Amino acid sequence: MKTSDFAYDLPPELIAQTPLERRDASRLMTLDRATGEIGHRHFYDLPQFLRPGDCLVLNDSRVLPARLIGHRETGGVCEVLLLIDRGEKTWECLVRPGRKLRAGAKVIFGDGELTAEVTEVLEGGNRLVRFHYDGIFLETLERLGRMPLPPYIRAELEDQERYQTVYSRVTGSAAAPTAGLHFTPELLRQIEQMGVRLAWVTLHVGLGTFRPVKAECLEEHEMHSEYCVISPETAAIVNETKRNGGRVICVGTTSCRTVESWAAEDGTLRAGGGWTNIFIYPGYRFRVLDGLITNFHLPESTLIMLVSALAGREQVLAAYREAVRERYRFFSFGDAMLIL
Repeated sequence: MKTSDFAYDLPPELIAQTPLERRDASRLMTLDRATGEIGHRHFYDLPQFLRPGDCLVLNDSRVLPARLIGHRETGGVCEVLLLIDRGEKTWECLVRPGRKLRAGAKVIFGDGELTAEVTEVLEGGNRLVRFHYDGIFLETLERLGRMPLPPYIRAELEDQERYQTVYSRVTGSAAAPTAGLHFTPELLRQIEQMGVRLAWVTLHVGLGTFRPVKAECLEEHEMHSEYCVISPETAAIVNETKRNGGRVICVGTTSCRTVESWAAEDGTLRAGGGWTNIFIYPGYRFRVLDGLITNFHLPESTLIMLVSALAGREQVLAAYREAVRERYRFFSFGDAMLIL
């Protein structure tokens, strides 16, 4: 298949720039993958599509306020975006302006409580940056850092918690697992009370999720790697759900990629952790997942390819055309889709 097979026309005004005041008031498109039937609801209607004995798999990763604005020791504003913790106070980062931040460049953030030095320029342009600070780095980031919003969001985010799920707890993502942004504590309680089990996984979302697919042939695309963890408790819940005839419904493509990365051929989910670069596109056979809650994704992205692997490319593109006609909101702060 070709990357261009996953293109669609999206009016720019449908790209959501800000979150809704109420998380679960977003719209919910339902797609029956067996028949192609489409329905239009709201996210707070989600319990109507769940059954006792089902399991929701949710990614509890928390977004790091990883965007730091500072100034070079020699003068001039610069930006450092944290990507991967390499240990010993050193992070792999994206920097701007790159031509001014060569090895040896020093940067000051805030009133000087955080400083940094570029130690190495990596192949591809990323930098290794060593930070200097007193106390706990995450606490310093909470004071000085900003949310690394996707490039298609131009509006400033007034409440940084709106780019976190209400159940986020393990800090490490460079972007939010956005399908989970629609849940409220009340909705989660309602779902649990009806006999649906919640199972938690952790996948730290990397910025590779926003990188375009440059290869025209899908088989030639090199997928980015992300770190994920599945606990023994989560593996037991998922496996018990499957044995008892319940459905495993993943909240977001990140949860989907996590469970499918650690699934055996027979569909048994194993506990474990490590890096995954699984690339799911049409032709893939799902081993664990039975349903998916997801947002509407960028044209020609690996995410719309994953959704197409589950529901079929033609049906997904038809659903996206319907979403455009119905003026759904797209991408991170946009509306949701339930595929069963």
